[in-house]
Formats: sequence, C-alpha cells, structure tokens
Amino acid sequence: MKPSKLLAGLTFILFTFPTLASEKERSFVEHLNTAQSLKAELPFSEAVRVGKTLYLSGQIGVKPGTKQLVSGGLEAESKQTLLNIKQTLESHGYGLNDVVKCTVMLADISQWQTFNQVYLTFFKKPYPARSAFGANGLALGSQVEVECIAARE
Repeated sequence: MKPSKLLAGLTFILFTFPTLASEKERSFVEHLNTAQSLKAELPFSEAVRVGKTLYLSGQIGVKPGTKQLVSGGLEAESKQTLLNIKQTLESHGYGLNDVVKCTVMLADISQWQTFNQVYLTFFKKPYPARSAFGANGLALGSQVEVECIAARE
C-alpha cells in the first residue's frame, strides 16, 4: 500500500472513530420523564439512564404532577419527597433497594434528625451512601431536596 493511501486511511479512521464513539455513547443515554413530570413542565429531565445506572434529578415534597408543596412542615415534605423518589424509580423499572447514593439538602441542617427519622422508614440496611448539607434556599421554598443514583446489574 502506498504511504499516501495508508495515511489517508489512518486519517479517516482517526477522524471518524470519535464521531462513532460519541454516537454509540449517546445511544445508551436516555432522558426519562413520566407523565406526572411532563405535566409539571419542568426544565430538566426527571431521570437520566446511562447504561444501567439511573440518575434522578433532585426531588422535593410536591404533590405529584404539580408545583405545590405538601403542607405539614419538614416531616411531611420529607415523606412526600421520598415517595416521589420511590415513584420515579418504580416508573423506570428500579426500586429503593437499587439506590446506591443519596444527596440530601436541608434548608435547616439542625433539622437533620427529623429528616433522618423519615428516611429510615424508606431505606433499610445495607443503606445507600449518603451526603447531606444545609442549603440557603431550595426550589419553591422547600425545606428538603433529595437526589439519588440507582444502579442495577
């Protein structure tokens, strides 16, 4: 093979392969929304599945399909938040037992124990990895927001 043809062939492969890889990569990334989340017309995907890992957007204690927080304070919001997460997971073929990581944001970190009591009614041993921090202002004036990552074999 002439060096110029070899160089042209290698150039084609080098410049084509990244394009093929990114197309292949995009084919296993799915942006997912349930009818409830579409109804609320939010500017983000409810969840994104990459391979067999599901990344949930942060959830707050809103009534499903609305932008209205449940009444009753942190305990009620925490319960609704975790119910929303459970529903989102189940609608995409996952469950709470598939959750590997949770990130918890609280408007008042001193209320951690109240949140934790509700959390323990949803998650059982072995618990997912978890981080928590206090936040200055959550969406819609919420007192709690939780995002999760779930994975399956």
